[in-house]
Amino acid sequence: MTATGPCNAPDVVDVVALGESMVTFLPSRPGRLADVPSFDRGIGGAESNVACVLAAAGHTTRWISRVGADGFGDHLVEAIGGYGVDVSHVRRDPARPTGVYFRTAGDRATDAHEVAYYRAGSAASAMTAADLDLEAVRAGRVLHLSGITPALSEGCLSLVRELTAPRPDRPLISFDVNHRPSLWHDPRGPEVLLDLARGADIVFVGEDEAEEAWGITGGPSRIREALPEPETLVVKQGARGAVALLRPAGGRAAGAAGVPPLERSRERGRAGADGAPQAPGRATTPCPATTVPALRVDVVATTGAGDAFAAGFLSATLRGLPLRDRLRHGHLMAAAALTAPGDLATPPARAHADRLAALDDAAWGKLRLGPGWTRADEEADEEVRTP
Repeated sequence: MTATGPCNAPDVVDVVALGESMVTFLPSRPGRLADVPSFDRGIGGAESNVACVLAAAGHTTRWISRVGADGFGDHLVEAIGGYGVDVSHVRRDPARPTGVYFRTAGDRATDAHEVAYYRAGSAASAMTAADLDLEAVRAGRVLHLSGITPALSEGCLSLVRELTAPRPDRPLISFDVNHRPSLWHDPRGPEVLLDLARGADIVFVGEDEAEEAWGITGGPSRIREALPEPETLVVKQGARGAVALLRPAGGRAAGAAGVPPLERSRERGRAGADGAPQAPGRATTPCPATTVPALRVDVVATTGAGDAFAAGFLSATLRGLPLRDRLRHGHLMAAAALTAPGDLATPPARAHADRLAALDDAAWGKLRLGPGWTRADEEADEEVRTP
């Protein structure tokens, strides 16, 4: 087993993202997979998407994973590294292949959409705590994980449990639930995801996702009752927007803006001296909540929008922006992904995003973003239309 670069004591970066990435084959034209004559190669992976978007937005990031010692592994490492992401701790596996998948051009939300995954037995599915550089994994102000990784194998599940366990040197844990029923061979998958989410500091989950995985209905406050431990719970509501709910009263004090200051992120001890999380359902005091409506967007493709939203929220968190602006930056990054094909899109320049995030509520509600709006400021301003 080899790494792609030296494994000396790692530098601390803004965000470390750990998870599987795959080579993606995008169709050259619409139609069934059986009918598409050729495909264009891309990259796809929830965690690496977050790392790439954050790197493009000016943050220092590291992606940690395993890929095969094959050409597809070479492509992933080179492509992700090309965004400015540190890939020096990615492991190469000579015995297992890099995962790949094919998809049609349709929207994932429609029945016509097809995805064919070839990831069983992939190099990433063999990740364990024993064969990764955990010092490099933990050397971030934020460690971003998702619910996809623990579904890949028992070893991956044990790894994520190790990384989310309370310990003095643990970074701030960001966890995107990313419930993928087809990946779970264990019927306890939803229960596992709930347990892992309860051990994180920032949790992203879709309102429909919470209903599908956990049977929770009744809106964000009911989801918060099931997840009282995280400092911040972000509930995504699709085209309606997103809601951020702070830790319920009685928990460990959060930062003034709704997320613990990053210099305090290594302080664990959540609910008791033993670090054990409190049981679901104990939250009885209403949580402070901030709601930000989604932007109106001329959608090109929905792929990667959830990852971009998480990246925008984390970027604003790293910068210490107010909670409302963290949600707005999430929406802006998602809008960049929605208005471009493929899993990754060029994010708006920071100054441009800051100007849009600072708009009053009325102006924010009138924004409409179309393809190309993230170009240089003078061009982008022409792409932002108000009715």
